[in-house]
Amino acid sequence: MNKKNLLLSIFSGLVLSASLSSCSKDFLDKEPFDKLVPSSFFQTEKDLELYTTSFYQRQLPAGLAVVQADEMGEYTSKNISPTFIAGSYSAVNEGSWNWTDLRNINYFLERYDNPSIPQEARNHFAGIARFFRAYFYFDKVKTYGDVPWYSKAMATDDPELYKKRDSRTLVMDSVLADLNFAAENIRDTRDATSSMVTRQVALAFKSRVCLFEGTFRKYHTGMNLGGSADQWLQQAADAARKIMDAKKYRIYNTGNPAKDYRALFTSMNPVNDEIMWALVYNDALRRWHEITWKFNSATYGARWGLNKQFINTYLNTDGSRFTDKVGYDTIQFVREMAGRDHRLAQTVRSLGYKRSDGSAAPPNFGYTFTGYHIHKFSLDDKRLDGVAEANNSITLIRYAEVLLNYAEAKAELGQMDAGVWAETIGLLRDRAGVESAVPEAADPYLQQAYFPEISDKFLLEVRRERGIELVYEGLRYADLLRWRKGKLLEMQWKGIYVPAKDLPMDLDGNGTPDVAFVSKVPANKIPGVIYYVIDGVASRLTDGDKGHVTWRDDEVRVFDDKKYFRPISNTDMVLNPELEQNPGW
Repeated sequence: MNKKNLLLSIFSGLVLSASLSSCSKDFLDKEPFDKLVPSSFFQTEKDLELYTTSFYQRQLPAGLAVVQADEMGEYTSKNISPTFIAGSYSAVNEGSWNWTDLRNINYFLERYDNPSIPQEARNHFAGIARFFRAYFYFDKVKTYGDVPWYSKAMATDDPELYKKRDSRTLVMDSVLADLNFAAENIRDTRDATSSMVTRQVALAFKSRVCLFEGTFRKYHTGMNLGGSADQWLQQAADAARKIMDAKKYRIYNTGNPAKDYRALFTSMNPVNDEIMWALVYNDALRRWHEITWKFNSATYGARWGLNKQFINTYLNTDGSRFTDKVGYDTIQFVREMAGRDHRLAQTVRSLGYKRSDGSAAPPNFGYTFTGYHIHKFSLDDKRLDGVAEANNSITLIRYAEVLLNYAEAKAELGQMDAGVWAETIGLLRDRAGVESAVPEAADPYLQQAYFPEISDKFLLEVRRERGIELVYEGLRYADLLRWRKGKLLEMQWKGIYVPAKDLPMDLDGNGTPDVAFVSKVPANKIPGVIYYVIDGVASRLTDGDKGHVTWRDDEVRVFDDKKYFRPISNTDMVLNPELEQNPGW
């Protein structure tokens, strides 16, 4: 068997046989990983390139998983809450953790350093490996807190195989060391496909990781790590600043605020002016996903929708706050959507939206419960509502996040000013067609509905902008964790305002009715109208026969402090008696 075929066979399954997975005991009986690859490998730069390709294949999520992660966000309604939030969840429900990908990386790092390969190439591919090790461990720390740190490919008889968890500080310091190495040694060549890890991608991911860790330490005071929070925040700001100064990326802005934002999420080829790293789907590769189907199905998806509380945070195009309007909470949908930040109509179905065949497509209450029908990543072709053949690429990291990471780190450090505002928030609002003047005071709505503990006007606006700009890009739940705002997941799922039952309502402004809220579907139905039954249990109107439609008020959603970390599974606790369970579980 040649080297390429041997490696591919390893990637397709043999690597699993020597995994560090603690899911079951039988892995101890398998052949060690080092017997699977002959000494003839790791001889050329091509060998290193081929091996590191496996990291992308094994560790990156599917496109749907990126979008679906925001199902855990507080701004999302769905058919039912996850058991973790509204159910009886315990260590029995938690799946076992898996270390296979880490072993694959560490195995490479123990064998790549062949002097016959140019040093620059060795450093580059070691940087790729260490980037993915940081990627692996960042996910583990977000999920479980303290975890065992392994920097070598463990043998089945290694005494450290079943050791205690290492401290968060040790693990995250090691993650930072890996990211620093990656950011210094990965080639700084711009990738036109936006599919590969480059130096700029490593810096962007470093800014994400450091912002998470800095804010987590700051707001989770019980960990007693607040004294190091600013160091992490400064690292986040510095990494983002390097990208900004390199000027390899920019905010995609053609001067069309009604289309530019959504174009980032519906294009087959990543818009590489701004998108730094993406999962590439396209017809030529015959690689497709099912995201459009998920957003436009009454049965296949979870009928995701955004909640009214979040929709309220979108500004008017003149930069004024929608929530400063008299009676803002009872404005009907058509008026509510008019004159708002252009990102709103590119995130949810709004006035005048049509599918690719020219047919009107108002918010569809067969596919959403709140009326704020998400279409940010959803394509306009109706055919894709029932097949997994969507070809738009899915963003993993884009320059807009880098700017937001920089702005938030500076705000948390008390260094936000008009200059920082102009080169971060100002650029994003300009693309969205929103006047971007520095606010005069803190927004009372954001304080009342979301962040009563925050008085800094800049920090409130950064959090507003982060929610709006990055909605459904898979980052919201992590934001809630690091801000210690898990309690927001108990928020009511509130939808559009309904002036009366049995009143057909126009939702796209074309003069024809689209939905009526009823106690019972009438015998004589109006063509084109969806009849949404208010059953008084799962679906209600806040004022009885009128008010905001709400969904799943019958659920009891609870997020207590123990849920900032997942429990260690019972299986892992039995296999490794040295592990200690997370507090409260």
